Amino acid sequence: MSRVVITGYGMVTPLGPNAPESFDRARRGHSGISMLQSFDTTGLPCRIGGEIKREPSLDIIMKSLPSNSKIDIRRLEKYTPRPIKFMIEATVEATKQARLHGDDTIPPERMGVALGYHGENPPVSDMMFVHRFYRDGSAHPWDMRALDNAGGYPYFSFFRRKSDVATALMGGIFDCKGPNISVASACSAGAQAIGEAAGIIRDGAADIMIAGGCESALNFMGFAGFVLIKAMSEKYASPEKASRPFDRKRNGFVMSEGAAVVILEGLAHAKRRGAPIYGEFLGYGSSADAYRITDTHPKGDGAIIAMQAALKDASLTPDDIDYINAHGTSTIMNDQTETEAIKQVFGGRAASIPISSNKSMIGHTIAAAGAIECVLSMMGINESVILPTINYENPDPKCNLNYVPNVALDMPHKRVLSNSFGFGGQNACLAIGKYEE
Repeated sequence: MSRVVITGYGMVTPLGPNAPESFDRARRGHSGISMLQSFDTTGLPCRIGGEIKREPSLDIIMKSLPSNSKIDIRRLEKYTPRPIKFMIEATVEATKQARLHGDDTIPPERMGVALGYHGENPPVSDMMFVHRFYRDGSAHPWDMRALDNAGGYPYFSFFRRKSDVATALMGGIFDCKGPNISVASACSAGAQAIGEAAGIIRDGAADIMIAGGCESALNFMGFAGFVLIKAMSEKYASPEKASRPFDRKRNGFVMSEGAAVVILEGLAHAKRRGAPIYGEFLGYGSSADAYRITDTHPKGDGAIIAMQAALKDASLTPDDIDYINAHGTSTIMNDQTETEAIKQVFGGRAASIPISSNKSMIGHTIAAAGAIECVLSMMGINESVILPTINYENPDPKCNLNYVPNVALDMPHKRVLSNSFGFGGQNACLAIGKYEE
């Protein structure tokens, strides 16, 4: 198989507006979790999240886009969801880094996009407005003529709800006419998008793929379901202390928002155009628990299959892995199950291999999580730094591995497994490594 390398990367997270700032704050063990301001959380048992405290400006973004961009997204301002604006920012960072701006030698049909994204949750105000025109019990319950004449409800709002809107916009903005793949697999989506994109390059269907994920569900409808099933943290001394993966006092995940992207490229193609190479995609494993939609398999069967598949795809053994970037959501069952799955895959090495969860600092960005963690893992390889699991204060006898507690570890390492296990039972694992000739 042809080798696939990473020639650019970018991200927007609660820790920072770009990859260097996000990584630097993570290295110092900072938390991006705070009290939510984006909607009224009064009366909710969870009132915190990893919120990005600004609204991205499309005017500023447009000035940074390549000259061959085919879409003036300022005309689509009201139809472009917040997470996709973050994704555009992250992609501008990545494409500049990959030296793709102004390079008109790459045929558009040889560039593709693969992104994890789930569409936008409708705001309560939209739902209330629409239901003014519903008459329960009527033979014709919807008064569409009145809704059409009322104004106030953008008729193109359905566009914002579509899971493929991200790839549709990104393809036009960055003039990518090759494969266009939308992935909606919950917490695994960003990692799966990267893995599937690498496969497209390996198969020769594209030379370059923009791959990653984005999410922003910090509104009432995004929160409501998780509140009702009590999946989020409801007990915390402060917002910054709420996400505590593998800690005995963990009590739920913290929802967050963000975006991250990598530029994947065939090695020969990257060399021909003199692109910088920051890391190498080594392998990808994908699986399903085939168990329940709200619980992981108690023995971690799906996680085990995904990790073993990634190792096999990369032609590696457990002894070749220097660090595991855990899914580590801070929920009771996930962290315990992931611990057991790692023990099954790594055997005697499981107790000594460094493991950490970026979600302790960033929270859970859902479709963006796997992409953010891939980028942070690659940056850690290049900086010889393993990021910490902050808030690890109370060891859990059921989670008894080496979770790199609270302080970053300075350690040269070459190969990483990055885990993403989706709510619903979809699993993905990426193997990434230091680029070597």
